[in-house]
Amino acid sequence: MTTEDDVRAIALALPETAEKPMYGTPAFYVRGKWFARIREEGDVLVVHVPSEEHKRELVAADPGAFFTTDHYDGHAVVLVRLPEVDAEELRELLADSWRLRAPRSLPGP
Repeated sequence: MTTEDDVRAIALALPETAEKPMYGTPAFYVRGKWFARIREEGDVLVVHVPSEEHKRELVAADPGAFFTTDHYDGHAVVLVRLPEVDAEELRELLADSWRLRAPRSLPGP
């Protein structure tokens, strides 16, 4: 089980990450591009994934942890129920999302 505090600690440890609000909730940016955001529910995280196919695979493999909404149709992002993932999986999701959004010239985690 992970929390908003876990998201913040992991995300802010990634290179050149900053936190600022998006739609009134915490979001995490790398060089001005958002890579993760906590939704209004407080226990749901939005992260980028490599493709919509990957999003569908995550949702199919573990619908208790991963889901989407109509708002995100056509976008390679997935919603994550924080209580349903452990710290290692959260770390991996955030690092992958960061890599997808960070400039290639920026050394990654």
